[in-house]
Amino acid sequence: MRRDGVLLAEIVEAGKRIVALVADRSSADFEDDPDRRDALLWNFTVLGEAVGQLSDEIKDHHPEIGWSSPVRMRNRIVHGYWSIDLDILVTTARDDLGGFLDAVRALLDAQSDPADRT
Repeated sequence: MRRDGVLLAEIVEAGKRIVALVADRSSADFEDDPDRRDALLWNFTVLGEAVGQLSDEIKDHHPEIGWSSPVRMRNRIVHGYWSIDLDILVTTARDDLGGFLDAVRALLDAQSDPADRT
């Protein structure tokens, strides 16, 4: 599905932004910089929303990818924003996001039309 390809690309882009935002920064840095904190929250929200919009077909065909975690994170941010633990977000970005993004990139590459790669 073409829509899934667009969503997968958006997931990768939001993930790359998250990784860049947390590079060489602690959770305290985000507490002291509301614009950077908002950017981190926004990109986690975009990532989770895009995952939630993927077709059931793609999620069912690739259960090895932890699709539910980004959606749960998005829901926590959107519905419980007043009590977000920045340590969890930074740790998630550093420890978990890389593997997730690698799996999504591989899926995106596999779905791409070889003619689109030239």
